Amino acid sequence: MGIGIGILLLVLGLIILFAIKEFPAAVQDVVDPTTVGWILLIAGVLSLVLGLVMNNQRSKTTHVEERREM
Repeated sequence: MGIGIGILLLVLGLIILFAIKEFPAAVQDVVDPTTVGWILLIAGVLSLVLGLVMNNQRSKTTHVEERREM
């Protein structure tokens, strides 16, 4: 997962948690929207952290080119 997906999950989780006040009864019967919001928020934070760590490791990588004469 990249940084963009992490931001998307983070924003969706925050919208579900804080911006939407009323959910349809059909949705609340199946899942708890607050729980889904927290899950998306935590997944977004983890995705952002992992994406930043992977980008940091990728930037420190060096490549060596060997030439062999025959």
